[in-house]
Amino acid sequence: MEHPTKYDFSRLENAIRRLYPQCTQAEWDFFQSSFRVESLEAHEFFVQVRQEHRLSFVDQGLMRVYYVNQQGQEVTIRFATEGYYSTDYYAFLTQTPSLFHLQSLEPTTLLTAPYEHIQQCYQRHPGLERYGRAIAERLFKEQHQRIFSFQMDHAEQRYIQFVQEYPALFNRISLTHLSSYLGIERQSLSRIRKKMARP
Repeated sequence: MEHPTKYDFSRLENAIRRLYPQCTQAEWDFFQSSFRVESLEAHEFFVQVRQEHRLSFVDQGLMRVYYVNQQGQEVTIRFATEGYYSTDYYAFLTQTPSLFHLQSLEPTTLLTAPYEHIQQCYQRHPGLERYGRAIAERLFKEQHQRIFSFQMDHAEQRYIQFVQEYPALFNRISLTHLSSYLGIERQSLSRIRKKMARP
């Protein structure tokens, strides 16, 4: 698939400029030059376990990242909405097969780029390397907060925190996927929701 010259990459550009407002036109032109547009139907897989991985940015739609545990249960570890990357970063950085499934929950448009292009961006433009570092730092903070929450917060606190942090996402995902993400049994999550809905 060739690079779509008429596609609107503004959401990707805005995402870059939020973290790297000094991005020059030359940096942006080179960065977006190798991105391709990929469309997924709802519940379609972008990546499955043991597949090679590309960088993917959610331009439209909703993605989830999950794995299947030894009991055969799906465990959701991340959701990605418009304006965020949906990537198994370890697999991408190490160029090893993914350990996770990346699946669309809605009709989704992804902007994808290969590992080699991102490395060229870093080598040619130090500013883009700083942008990559900012993304890595944000992911580290998210992972740290998630680990801390599982260790220190009880189920109701995790639910409240999710609703407060992701109010728009809350109504776009199923109760099953949410309970999987929060590490709460579905029935327990239903009870918590009913409790919180009482005046």
